[in-house]
Amino acid sequence: MASPLKNAKGLGSAKHGLNHWITQRVTAVALVPLTIWFVSILAMMKDSSYQSSLNLVSNPFNATILVLLILSMFWHAQLGLQVVFEDYISNKNTRMFCIITMKFFMTVIGLLSALSVLRIAL
Repeated sequence: MASPLKNAKGLGSAKHGLNHWITQRVTAVALVPLTIWFVSILAMMKDSSYQSSLNLVSNPFNATILVLLILSMFWHAQLGLQVVFEDYISNKNTRMFCIITMKFFMTVIGLLSALSVLRIAL
């Protein structure tokens, strides 16, 4: 029979859990006003043309807020999915593969989305 200390050894440091939790909460709080702004912009664009939509996104203020929304949304989603993978995938190799793959795709899709907005704005 192994002691609880023996079971816990070799599982890595537990020093980053609080930082992960705080970062997830900060991104969640940041997403509230950003999402309200985004929904209101979508409501105002209900019957607009393609060109007026481009003009709206090319506005420096709107482009900045949209990039902030994209980055915080993908960062928050990546943090949440990491917790889900850590909690529900018991095989260590499978769990690490899923986390690394998810982080890669979230980073690539988030950066491509932000670059698309910047291309329109600039």
